[in-house]
Amino acid sequence: MSELFEKSIRTLELPRVLELLSAQAVSDEAKRRSLQIRPETEREEVLKLLDQTDAARTMIGLHGSPTFTGIKPVAESLARADRGGMLNTSELLTIAGLLTTARRVREYFNGDSGQRTAIDHLFLSLHANRFLEEKITRSILSEDEIADSASPELQDIRRHMRSAGAKSRQILQRIISSPSYARVLQETIITQRDGRFVVPVKAECKGELPGLVHDISSSGATLFVEPMGVVQANNELKELEAKEKKEIEKILFALSAEAAAHQGDILWDYDTLVHLDLIFAKGQLSYQMDACRPEIRADGGLNLRRARHPLLDPAKAVPIDIELGDTFDTLVITGPNTGGKTVSLKTLGLLTLMAQCGLHIPAADRSSLSVYDRVLADVGDEQSIEQSLSTFSAHMVNIVHILEEADRRSLILFDELGAGTDPVEGAALAIAIIQEVRGKGAKIAATTHYAELKTFAMTTAGVENASCEFDVETLRPTYRLLIGIPGKSNAFAISKRLGLPEQVIDAAKEQMNSESIRFEDVLTQLEEKRQTLEKKQLETERLLRQREEDARKAREFREQMEKAKERARSRGEAEAKRVLKEARDTADQIFAELNELRRQQTKAQNWQDTNDARAAVRRHLNEAEAALQSREAEPEPIPAPSRPIREGDLVELPGVRTAAEVVSVGKDGSLQLKAGMLKMTVKPGEVRLIEEEERRKKPVSIQQRAAQSLRSMAAAASELDIRGMETLEAEPVVERFIDSAVMGKLNQVTIIHGKGTGALRKAVHQMLKRNPAVKSFRLGVYGEGEAGVTVVELR
Repeated sequence: MSELFEKSIRTLELPRVLELLSAQAVSDEAKRRSLQIRPETEREEVLKLLDQTDAARTMIGLHGSPTFTGIKPVAESLARADRGGMLNTSELLTIAGLLTTARRVREYFNGDSGQRTAIDHLFLSLHANRFLEEKITRSILSEDEIADSASPELQDIRRHMRSAGAKSRQILQRIISSPSYARVLQETIITQRDGRFVVPVKAECKGELPGLVHDISSSGATLFVEPMGVVQANNELKELEAKEKKEIEKILFALSAEAAAHQGDILWDYDTLVHLDLIFAKGQLSYQMDACRPEIRADGGLNLRRARHPLLDPAKAVPIDIELGDTFDTLVITGPNTGGKTVSLKTLGLLTLMAQCGLHIPAADRSSLSVYDRVLADVGDEQSIEQSLSTFSAHMVNIVHILEEADRRSLILFDELGAGTDPVEGAALAIAIIQEVRGKGAKIAATTHYAELKTFAMTTAGVENASCEFDVETLRPTYRLLIGIPGKSNAFAISKRLGLPEQVIDAAKEQMNSESIRFEDVLTQLEEKRQTLEKKQLETERLLRQREEDARKAREFREQMEKAKERARSRGEAEAKRVLKEARDTADQIFAELNELRRQQTKAQNWQDTNDARAAVRRHLNEAEAALQSREAEPEPIPAPSRPIREGDLVELPGVRTAAEVVSVGKDGSLQLKAGMLKMTVKPGEVRLIEEEERRKKPVSIQQRAAQSLRSMAAAASELDIRGMETLEAEPVVERFIDSAVMGKLNQVTIIHGKGTGALRKAVHQMLKRNPAVKSFRLGVYGEGEAGVTVVELR
């Protein structure tokens, strides 16, 4: 990469974007590599980097980012272990942390069931040595503590150490608790000096407690004495501590050797995790910037839609649309100062560099860029005091280098081309420089104030004007970039708005030549037409959006109707299948019962004849009863008996027409009567004596019983209709109907309950099952009412 390209990278502020990327990385190495990223110049490599960023962004959206907290450099430690050195606890824990991170990142990938991506091979290449990881973490609890279980020997040593320590403290505890030593001790405590247990003794009583003096207080009043009784126990503890230290070194050597045996895999995991950390940092930055992947073209052109400078406040930055390389290879941007020309130029260059670094760009979908070997920029004030160069001279030095390096795979950005010198000469130089660079095939974007360059762009094929819009009413730029429209100076309009006298402005206009005035007038007319066309375009876009929305709603409505039709067709087919199944079941039932009906045909015919006869008899009796009731409507006088009524006579109760036998005659003349099971007492004037002749002529009791039996048989109906009744209402009606049929000696009756929900039919069947007079029952067959009736056979 040339020095001029590197300088352009700094000028376009790519390092500041890389600082944002570095802030998203977790590991120190990934942060360092972020700052060292430089644009790729091969299209295939750029596509590969963008694929990786796409994959990371997708995974972050679905599962969040994997953890990279355990990525720390281990190469130096592993190299020393490989030479036979012993690693300390901190170094071994760092290796274990790296292995833990590799395992968790691998598990993160294994939990992703989405499509395969451009970074799958990085996840799959992780080794994740869980055996070594757990061996280190089980042996080393912290940087300052080795676990007892690290080895059986260490566990045994520490058990003896605890025993020896307890023995020493036990002896010392007896000493400090003994009343005989209360006067000798400065304090009744046990402490340590040089790793040995001691007690504080008063200096004047040092001879009264034999032992070794290990320390003296700063005042000299206290001696720290190790009593002779604990010297042996402390010596044993010291020996055990030496053994412990030696065993710990042995454990650390073994762990270091095992880590060195897997040095290649561990270093590979480290480098792969750093790479993944950097890729996911790009994905996180894409989310933070609300960026998207640009299309990478192969024709050298670009088209940015609603592009924003990534270092500006997103809430204030005005998106711009900018294109280059399709119908024109050179864009000349004009407009007033602070109007956004330089920002537009930097946005174009910086987004191109970001894409070539594999970063998503803050622009709308369907934005496209090309890959360039060089993005060379001459932007900003390059005045150098040390080199005694003016602004113009400094720009010229840059331009000279740009002309040397420019080719067809270059994007050249000129800011205020030709400024800093005589306007006529500057404009001529600017046109000549643009033509020279165009001749080398490079793509060019340049900003200028010169009207000559506006004319050059309007009259030269392949060169297009653009301007940064300025609102004369508010005297503020809108920062919108307008392709195809040259910018006006607006000096007279601004001066007038600011209060410059009209005569001064008119005098200034007289100083301008007629061509300049006509040119400004043309620009004014173009601006007015542009605004008119823009309004029409906005209205057209609004109507288009409305039409698209109406079309979308129509499509949705049509889809809903299609779905509704499909559901209705499905329901119709299901209903048809259900009806067909029921028809088949009914037909099967009919065919099954036809044979039974044939067998019972004769019996059924006889039953029908019997029922018809019974109905006729019942009709005649009902007519006779009606006539009788009409005759009995007027009560007849009771004739006087021909003789006194005696015991054994037959009498008749008027209105009842029932004969009763006189059982006895009371002293008061009252008669005790018996009619079947019924007994009653009446007065003689309330009954009619049946004379001997009448008794001989007509045996009343027998005739009455026969008539009653016949009437009962005739009155029994063979059919009951309970449709519309509630279950509780129908039950007693059906029971009375069955009782009446039994009394009427009917063999078969029909209950009409209707189909409905089936609840009434179910209740009738339950009741028939409980009734002892019912022999069997069935649903009706075709011609009888089918499932709407129940045919009952009585015992």
